[in-house]
Amino acid sequence: MENYELITGFADEIDQRLDAQIEGCNKLGVRYIEMRGVDGNNLIFHDDAKVKEIKQRLEDAGIRLSSLGSPLGKIGIEDPFAPHFEDFKRAVEIAHRMETENIRMFSFYLPKEEEVKEERSAAIRDEVFERLGRFADYAKANGVVLLHENEKGIYGDRAKECREIMDAFYGDHFKAVFDFANFVQVGQDTLEAYDLLKDFVAYIHVKDALKGSGKVVPAGFGDGNVKEILSRLFASGFKGFLSLEPHLSEFDGLGGLQREGHRIPTYEEGRKLTGFEAFSLAHASLLDLLREIG
Repeated sequence: MENYELITGFADEIDQRLDAQIEGCNKLGVRYIEMRGVDGNNLIFHDDAKVKEIKQRLEDAGIRLSSLGSPLGKIGIEDPFAPHFEDFKRAVEIAHRMETENIRMFSFYLPKEEEVKEERSAAIRDEVFERLGRFADYAKANGVVLLHENEKGIYGDRAKECREIMDAFYGDHFKAVFDFANFVQVGQDTLEAYDLLKDFVAYIHVKDALKGSGKVVPAGFGDGNVKEILSRLFASGFKGFLSLEPHLSEFDGLGGLQREGHRIPTYEEGRKLTGFEAFSLAHASLLDLLREIG
């Protein structure tokens, strides 16, 4: 299992510069990137000439895209939708140019008063589903796959709402991303979330977090039940991408955090990890879990 080939990641956490992203991935043997930021902007906001250049440089390095790490659906539900839909159409065009069918997306930030409600209001739900429906129809007509991420603060940040979205839109062109840390940070038990969403999960974001503080830690060292859920996924026949999203630039080792005989080194107090150090730590922690599962 440690030789699992479909490991990818947000290489902009190594560096915003494409050459540094390529160098870092090559050092770790990572052959895919979930491209979000690159050379100063999100990929979907670069012009055609720049997109062509990025693709050629990736091809020359033997690296492909697993997905566009787009910000689609990452606006307020009360913000204007028409210009955002134009961004969405551009993202679909770029996905085709980059030869990936996958586009990561979200289900719109809620007004603050809605975030804390146990049940979302009908008006908010209707607007979210209207917008997602337009995304889904366009994705189907244009041969791409939308991957919904359970981001904090959006409509689908808890398992119940994610399941509502999947019940409405799941199919060949609309599937779920499972992000362990994001669920932990909103107080959602990840095993409960997995049970609700396991039939819809096509893509994994690999990061973990601690209950209470919400602090992001390397996979397997938090409360996300990462090893257990990955084990269940693989047992069910999962063959999708595992995407590293480290979020570890502020990580200080927590005094040598331990897990089942594994110990993370304590970094010098007050020193931020470099992008490559953080990405390498996330990668090593994932490989440890895969060896144990294997």
